[in-house]
Amino acid sequence: MLMAWSSSRLPLLSTGVCKCLKQLVIPPWLPRMQNKASSKTWFKVIRGRAAEPESDKVDQTLLLETQPIPYGLFSQEFAKRHGLHLVGTSVCWFLLDIAFYSQNLFQKDIFTAVGWLPAAKTMSAIEEVFTVARAQTIIVICGLIPGYWFTVAFIDYLGRFTIQLMGFFFMTVFMLALAIPYHHWTQNHIGFVVMYSLTFFFANFGPNSTTFIVPAEIFPARLRSTCHGISAASGKAGAIVGAFGFLYAAQSKTNPDAGYRPGIGVRNTLFVLACINFLGYIVYLIGSRVQGKIARGIDGRE
Repeated sequence: MLMAWSSSRLPLLSTGVCKCLKQLVIPPWLPRMQNKASSKTWFKVIRGRAAEPESDKVDQTLLLETQPIPYGLFSQEFAKRHGLHLVGTSVCWFLLDIAFYSQNLFQKDIFTAVGWLPAAKTMSAIEEVFTVARAQTIIVICGLIPGYWFTVAFIDYLGRFTIQLMGFFFMTVFMLALAIPYHHWTQNHIGFVVMYSLTFFFANFGPNSTTFIVPAEIFPARLRSTCHGISAASGKAGAIVGAFGFLYAAQSKTNPDAGYRPGIGVRNTLFVLACINFLGYIVYLIGSRVQGKIARGIDGRE
């Protein structure tokens, strides 16, 4: 009986959840910004559906792949058609990696700052390796891996656009939830682990997946790998900024580590990362003004 109920109700439940998430993270005025034709194409793409038969889509894709485009990467025509797209994918990837790599590389320092892990000087080398590895494994199992699987399961229902907006939005929310009651988490380590795992969950069920997918779809075939590489390089630049920036910014105001100047502290650094996530949300939301053009590019109508 339970299996029969789940087989009949789960598709309806997943559809309802998808609609609720879209209404939460996408402003209601956004679809009206597109003209009628663009809106149809846009919603068709973010829902992962297409009106054309599958055989027609395959034939159309093969035809477009074999036809050379009449402009190059550094031409005015490319800048006119895809320049804003390239800026958008690069900036979003850059902002994401500042926040993501800051959280990822310096988990040990954050865990120690809130008291979940003891200070390194109180443990032997083997104890420190085991303790840190155990803590990071918990975060990976509770946040990172489920986030990727949720992306795989829901990307055809929600679409790239909604998942990326949703990811930036909830990363901002949970980062603020860590930073505002920061001193509360020093006494509630289980709650801290849950909130911290949720930031990673919505990173992977969000821009950490879609920033890699979108550049592989919206550019012409002959320039696709180059544009994807430019976007990825921007992301790695953000990773460098996040790694070095967090290392110096998270230093204590009164008792920094040896060789470092006083920083703004872990709590204020979390506020900065929340602002970066929100900036990623705003950048991608502004970029949705050309989402109709992006949809036509994905659909094959260059």
